[in-house]
Amino acid sequence: MAVNTPQRSVDDALHARGLAQALANLAHVGVVPGAAPALERTAAEVGRALRTAIVDEISEFSASANPEILPELERHGAEHVREIIRLLAGGAVGTFEFVRAHARRRAEQRFPIEASLHAYRCGHRTLSHWVRDAATAVAESNSERVVAAVADFSIEYTNFISAVCAAEYVAHVRSLAEAEGDQRSELLGILLSGYDESDGRVARLLKRAGYLEQRQTYCVVAIQSGDPLEMESPARAQRIVDAVVASVVDKSIRTLIGTRNNVVTGVFSATRRISGWTAPQALLAGRLHAALSVLGPAVLVGISTDQPSTSFIPKAVREAMLALDFATVADRVVLYSQLPIRRLLLHRAADYVQPALPPWAAELSEADAKSAGDLVKTLRALADADMNVQQAARALDVHANTLYARIKRIREITGRDCQRYHDLTELLLAADCRPASG
Repeated sequence: MAVNTPQRSVDDALHARGLAQALANLAHVGVVPGAAPALERTAAEVGRALRTAIVDEISEFSASANPEILPELERHGAEHVREIIRLLAGGAVGTFEFVRAHARRRAEQRFPIEASLHAYRCGHRTLSHWVRDAATAVAESNSERVVAAVADFSIEYTNFISAVCAAEYVAHVRSLAEAEGDQRSELLGILLSGYDESDGRVARLLKRAGYLEQRQTYCVVAIQSGDPLEMESPARAQRIVDAVVASVVDKSIRTLIGTRNNVVTGVFSATRRISGWTAPQALLAGRLHAALSVLGPAVLVGISTDQPSTSFIPKAVREAMLALDFATVADRVVLYSQLPIRRLLLHRAADYVQPALPPWAAELSEADAKSAGDLVKTLRALADADMNVQQAARALDVHANTLYARIKRIREITGRDCQRYHDLTELLLAADCRPASG
């Protein structure tokens, strides 16, 4: 049951006071408790009329494919009939717990609240006529005052039950959303962190959520604002989440997404192939690349390779985070599968290689700084030109003799000849692994 907030308690008290006053007015004109026997005799008849009036006027009840909607409507109508008889027999105003229970049920069924409130307005006519007929029969000598008192009672009753229903429906929808959000967070945590197949609870949770189906492929995406400090704002992170969900909503891609460690991280899944006899679908990572490229220049995106099962998702997380490291304003959406091997090796190993760099690496770095970067530019130009000095000189827009002079200077500093393949490779690795401050 949803927890009553202080504001709801105040509202309920106001409605209860108004309904109690309306009942007191009915008692004053002799309707309470005199009309109760007449109401009892026609209870079944008005219950049927109430159902018919609501179904005829409100299309949502007949349009719903839920087989429980109409029987529950009939039961709820009977509950109101009994409650009105109880009140007009002299009973005290209650808490309308049956209305709260009905509202929670409608929230669980995702039945529109507008239709339920419309049903109360529609039922108001039928029930007020029913009460009026019984009331005027027992107090016909004072019919004008009786009709006015019945109208006040009907309005107060409808207002009270409408307010109770709306408040309980909204509160229950919110609690259901929170529970669903908690479950999605738990699922996301399990998938991103990994799990052991022997854990029965986790297996049941994943199976119920449809993550253990066959022929599925999985991909992880890591997204961050171009300004990482913006990710500390929950509203900014949520806008990124909403934009990502919207970008794939029409592409038959299932999404489970949240924010972890200031990075929006999503697990995406789709059918890998319809059956064992059909060709596999397009790579999910490629489809995501096309979809997420429209997010705009404010975010950077890293996309993992496709994975065949949920047990590989932790590996995909590492790939997505690594791809995100390479994302820049110029290249915002990066596929892990398209990262060059050399860049991957340098990214992962540079910190380990730096302490083991040969002594000449620091001297080369210092000399390169003094030459405004010309020495390392020469190394890269030679590599791009397959060590063809003439071609490298043209690429750098310098004379070949200038390039030969630089080659000699590099040899003097390092003892390595950059016109030899293995020496050039070692020189380039040393240059790429040097500390950023070098």
